[in-house]
Amino acid sequence: MATTPYFILSPNTLLSILGLAHGPDRTFPQPAEDWREATVDVVIPAFNEESNIPLCLAALARQTRKPSRIILVDDGSHDRTVEFAQTFCHLNGMDLITIRRAHSIGKTPTLKRQSREFDSDVEFILDGDTVLESENYIDRVVEELYKGAGIASACGTVLPLRDRDRRAMLKTRALKKFLGSHPEATIYPKVGWFHHLQRGITDMYRDVLYYFLQKFVYLGQMAFFGGILNPVGCAVAYRRDVLKAIVFDRYEPILGDDLTNSEDIFIGFAMNDNGYRNIQVADVYARSQEPEVGRMPAQIYLWSSSFLQSCYYFDALMRSPFKSLKRHRKKKQEAAELAAGLADKRIHSEQYRQPFGTDYTEKYGRPIGWVLFMSAFEKVAFPTVLLIMILLQLWEPLAITLVAETAVATSLLVMVAKGHRLEYLLKGLLVTPLRYAVLLFDLVTIGRFAADLWIFRNRRWRK
Repeated sequence: MATTPYFILSPNTLLSILGLAHGPDRTFPQPAEDWREATVDVVIPAFNEESNIPLCLAALARQTRKPSRIILVDDGSHDRTVEFAQTFCHLNGMDLITIRRAHSIGKTPTLKRQSREFDSDVEFILDGDTVLESENYIDRVVEELYKGAGIASACGTVLPLRDRDRRAMLKTRALKKFLGSHPEATIYPKVGWFHHLQRGITDMYRDVLYYFLQKFVYLGQMAFFGGILNPVGCAVAYRRDVLKAIVFDRYEPILGDDLTNSEDIFIGFAMNDNGYRNIQVADVYARSQEPEVGRMPAQIYLWSSSFLQSCYYFDALMRSPFKSLKRHRKKKQEAAELAAGLADKRIHSEQYRQPFGTDYTEKYGRPIGWVLFMSAFEKVAFPTVLLIMILLQLWEPLAITLVAETAVATSLLVMVAKGHRLEYLLKGLLVTPLRYAVLLFDLVTIGRFAADLWIFRNRRWRK
């Protein structure tokens, strides 16, 4: 989900501060299309989600905007995911299209197939372990998606799915009806206390990370650049035609279904590389089940390696900061042409609008490329510096660095956590050891990526 898999004071934090100080593009949005008329298909990829799918569908049932179709894509489940989903929808008058696979083939083929085989305007991806907490979630992301032709994806704020969130869903009429029909069903994962404890640790860590990223870092990026690097893939609305044309029709002949180890990161980068934007809507929320702490290294590897792989594929986008002067001159030239009546006024009447196409990125880069470059720098530089300090036994500088960074980072977290400052102060301090463990673990990902790239010459990355 998160492009940067650790929460730390970083160059991107400074970019976000500059963005918040700079403020958003003051161009007033003039949408050419009415978002109310857009058709929406909800696609639910699921694998062994029998304890989560009733929650997912119950939250979907109370949405203020009803989708044209609900398509459950079961990726070879061995439990009662499909049975529970079909019963739930039958009891609550919801039409469900079910696509069953004999064995798991991943999420990327799901997105590709639905973008090609259905004709909706918006393809809304909702993972089977994700609950839309805000009843107007789909309404708001679709509304913002249609604020400009240059917007390709929109997601809300995503936080961990906790036990209290599961209990809150028990109040919904649709879920009560389902549980009355299936009293043996449970809305809690069927795991022992130790696994439950591990998930609780992960929830606390990811809550701190996600809250800081989405309430501060992403907010500043949205103000400065009009978008973020990639959408949060568990609850995101895509323009279906753009997803099909930009991602699958263009890259599938080259890469097949092995885009990278995390499809939402690759898709987000591809959109930015072609001049589109990925936006986040801060006032609606979804909650997604997090992996147990023992599975975190594998999950972090997928996200982190996908980021590095996408940097390799979209090298021109990452080198955008080195083209800033050329881009500035181009912008001045466009302003002069606009004043003379020679430029396309439609581009200049849309917030943050840039010319489409990878040719433009090759020549001039994109402003959002600053975020990508800074993310790549901090991902490689920060853990490397800590490792060097440890190897050289520079214990005093290391201690000063850790204490100072923890103090500044926790202070920023507390600053943005209005109404919950004491809670996030304690959480921020408790997860500090885990933050640094994750940061150092990233060296494994970096080492493997470097070996694949320069030693083994392996460019066919797989999960």
